[in-house]
Amino acid sequence: MKASPSARSWIAAGVRHELLTRALPALRHDMAAPVSVIRMALLMLKRQVGAATIDAVACEERVALIDNQVSELIEAVRSLRDWELATTDDGITRSALVAQCVALMRSAFDLHGVSLDADASLDPQEDEHRWPAAAALRYLFLGALGYLHDGAAEAGAIRVEADGANALRLTALPREPGGTPAVLDAHRAPRALAIDAVALQNLAEDLGYAVALDGDSVRLVLATGN
Repeated sequence: MKASPSARSWIAAGVRHELLTRALPALRHDMAAPVSVIRMALLMLKRQVGAATIDAVACEERVALIDNQVSELIEAVRSLRDWELATTDDGITRSALVAQCVALMRSAFDLHGVSLDADASLDPQEDEHRWPAAAALRYLFLGALGYLHDGAAEAGAIRVEADGANALRLTALPREPGGTPAVLDAHRAPRALAIDAVALQNLAEDLGYAVALDGDSVRLVLATGN
């Protein structure tokens, strides 16, 4: 029986949830790191205030450090809004999209013996075009990474390249002899929640984008309706 539009939307929502779950460790680290620094700075500040002679300069340095870390923590918490599709955003450049998503997943992929490699063509450029709907593109790019990570047999690396003016191509490369072995084997088929072709295509269609699957390669078009 063919899935109804409502059912397909629920499937796409499930795929987005799985992708967000995979990105959460990196997001959690971004929020936990400032907290650890703040706790240490408060401990040092408490010791300095309790000393027989208070070092005003040292106390000011600790307060400045705490203020800086609080700002970083607030920014990290605010960044959670970037995952809400209903939130209007300022869009994102192609290079920033790749950099953000690669940074989110690099550690997890490294543990599985899969390196992420962004081509030099994706270095930031002046007056680079901004594509609308950054949240949707982020889910789409992470979905493509997950698809290649979960399904490409013996993948040792995933290379990301610019493909024309409005697309990205992600290619899974075979593991080289003597390459880094996988430490973990999570998020790989036949895991029940592996990102397969059906899941990726459903996600793309729900978001309004086109993806083309060609063996161990995925082409993402960054403009809707193409």
